[in-house]
Amino acid sequence: MKKVFSLYMLALLTLCIFNGSALHSEQVDALVHEKEICSDPFIVFSGNANRLLAQEVVNYLGMPLGDASVKKFNDGEISIRINQNIRNKEVFIIQPTCSNSNQSVNDSMMELLLLVRTMKRASAETITAVIPYYGYARQDRKSAPRVPISASDVAMLLEVAGVDRIVAVDLHCGQIQGFFHNAPVDNLYASIVFVPYFVQKGLKKVVIVSPDAGGVDRAKKFQENMRRQGVDTDLAIISKQRAQAGVVESMHLIGSVDGAAAIIVDDLCDTGGTLVKAAELLKAEGATQVFAAITHPVFSGSALEKIRDSVIDEMVVTDTISLRQEPPANVKILSVAPLLGETIKRIHSGDSISELFQ
Repeated sequence: MKKVFSLYMLALLTLCIFNGSALHSEQVDALVHEKEICSDPFIVFSGNANRLLAQEVVNYLGMPLGDASVKKFNDGEISIRINQNIRNKEVFIIQPTCSNSNQSVNDSMMELLLLVRTMKRASAETITAVIPYYGYARQDRKSAPRVPISASDVAMLLEVAGVDRIVAVDLHCGQIQGFFHNAPVDNLYASIVFVPYFVQKGLKKVVIVSPDAGGVDRAKKFQENMRRQGVDTDLAIISKQRAQAGVVESMHLIGSVDGAAAIIVDDLCDTGGTLVKAAELLKAEGATQVFAAITHPVFSGSALEKIRDSVIDEMVVTDTISLRQEPPANVKILSVAPLLGETIKRIHSGDSISELFQ
């Protein structure tokens, strides 16, 4: 775009030289207007999965949300229409693939796919899908015969649709990044949002708790960020034996939380049953306070009621998923909008994203 503007300006100046005339004020205004059009940085669009978060992101960026109509026909089919020119533009689509009070996970997924296809057909230069919550992420392996690896299949759909880059927050497991073969994936850590909040609490003795062996790496990163802020912490792990998916048979604590404030760090909370049992175990093991830092508040069924009635002193979540109902007093919501906004700015400018977490 800059090259096009430069050629345009050069041609106009050359014409003026040959005609022996100077640039008039209206010509200068036209040049400035053309420059503004050509240097239009990028456009941010949103589906209906979490429009409030998208609005907060563009507020952080100091720009309007892209003009798009995302509706449903009477039979439930998704209707997409982009109401502005996006030819040769850098486009970002903010759309977590989650459910909300008005639509299902699959509705959100279909909106994202059709938005990407619409942008592609409208000749957008690049398309970045900002997916704060990546749905189907827990189906990341073939755990039984004749089942799909759905997290991989969703990645295939997005790449075939034409997405150029993926931005996600706290993917359920790191290997999901490898499911994308052509589009690079930026996996952002919500610890950058959580850590300052817990630091300002002034907790004296802190133990970071991973609720299972698979979350140890996430807990360690949280612990490292706490130490960078001058808070010394220990690490503990809860070992779980599952009877079946979503049903925990037994729990054992590896490490000590006696006399400490325990912070359970996990990527999501679904029904809340496992988290509540983990908090009870920590209190039984001598924890003075139990906090939870959970990135994605899936909160299926009666999860909020379980958390409200639990021994959890405070559960801190982000707004990657919009809540269907008012949260209880012991649930605190922090916004990832500044994190997403800063990431979008850095993708556009070519600056490092990893520096955000140093």
